[in-house]
Amino acid sequence: MSSGASTAGAPLLTPYKMGRFDLSHRVVLAPLTRQRSYGNVPQPHAILYYQQRTTKGGLLIAEATGISDTAQGYKDTPGIWTKEQVEAWKPIPNGQAPISSTNKSLKPAVRANGIDVATFSTPRRLETDEIPFVVNDYRVAARNAIEAGFDGVEIHGAHGYLIDQFLKDQVNDRTDNYGGSLENRCQFALEVVQAVGDEIGADKVGIRLSPFASYSEAADSNPEALALYMANALNKFGILYCHMVEPRMVKLGEKFETPNSLRPIRDAFKGTFIAASGYNKDGNKAVSTGYTDLVAYGRLFLSNPDLPRRFEIDAPLNKYNRETFYISDPVIGYTDYPFSHQMSKSLFK
Repeated sequence: MSSGASTAGAPLLTPYKMGRFDLSHRVVLAPLTRQRSYGNVPQPHAILYYQQRTTKGGLLIAEATGISDTAQGYKDTPGIWTKEQVEAWKPIPNGQAPISSTNKSLKPAVRANGIDVATFSTPRRLETDEIPFVVNDYRVAARNAIEAGFDGVEIHGAHGYLIDQFLKDQVNDRTDNYGGSLENRCQFALEVVQAVGDEIGADKVGIRLSPFASYSEAADSNPEALALYMANALNKFGILYCHMVEPRMVKLGEKFETPNSLRPIRDAFKGTFIAASGYNKDGNKAVSTGYTDLVAYGRLFLSNPDLPRRFEIDAPLNKYNRETFYISDPVIGYTDYPFSHQMSKSLFK
């Protein structure tokens, strides 16, 4: 850490040992879809984007990356299911319907800019005998990620993506062993965790879950029970971390608070716990009280490439611009957010 500014009272800036990884601080870059991998191929401007947010001993979680040619939820997102993609991330889309736990279509949705309307193709319900092949897609993608130079992988089990669709009872309408009861709905997720852990080592595996969210109409009638079941079930695999998305914060008087607490889930999970939910400097309290080990930042890290440094020197934060979150421009709203003028060479590369 920097010797120029005290970190007393700033738990976010204290070191943390996460398995075999020694982190210099607890500010994590959350996985953020930016839709700037044209044709599903990561571009050179992504190098600058991640370099801007890199610190010595900091944890960055890359954007959601497709594991197969049927795993494309958004335009211009990267893939990693072939040897060619490991080397150049060069997928070849073939236009198949996206796979799902169901064949129900999503309603059109207004994008973040409040203008464009996103429409979704009708998914195809996975047949029971197809599921082992999809689990293997995750396994291969994990192996490819390590070969490509990543230190580990985070399994995306949140925000309405495939695993989340199996977990949530409001979208999973299956009648086989992967639907119905809580245990059945969690089976696919746990099979993926086991396969990925067996392939690259559980000490390199994390998972992101959003039991309280309802992205893409993927909601659950009892998110607390779902979260607690998954936390306990994950323990037997010995994975590195569980990254849990809290409910959106709501304003109560002059304070922003979350309507549900992750404390029981955090207490149940035995590995490193990462919380994400619109935190700012209040992440310090979340760490100091033992509520979480690390805090993931999305929008603030997007708009403040030197976020840990700004926390360290108590610098003002840039405001993010929602209208540029998902545009295709390689600079605007991507790599043009300004840095703090007082950067610590000891913290940043």
